[in-house]
Amino acid sequence: MASATVTSKGQVTIPVDVRNQLGLSVGDRIEFIQNQETGRYEIVPATRSVTALKGIIRKPAKPVSIEDMNAAIAAQGASAR
Repeated sequence: MASATVTSKGQVTIPVDVRNQLGLSVGDRIEFIQNQETGRYEIVPATRSVTALKGIIRKPAKPVSIEDMNAAIAAQGASAR
């Protein structure tokens, strides 16, 4: 069984065996999810591949031109001042 120690800053080093099983590498994010049945927390990778994001945002009804985008950015910037 893998174990780790919590530092005074609340940090934990995930053991290499656990990182390998989860497929984690430098810069990856993880999520702590509480299992409602057991009350225990589960650690799951929070990283997704770009292909997994396909379809999250639908295509606009009509194409947006660069000029329209620049105008929208300028309008938003002007209203923020």
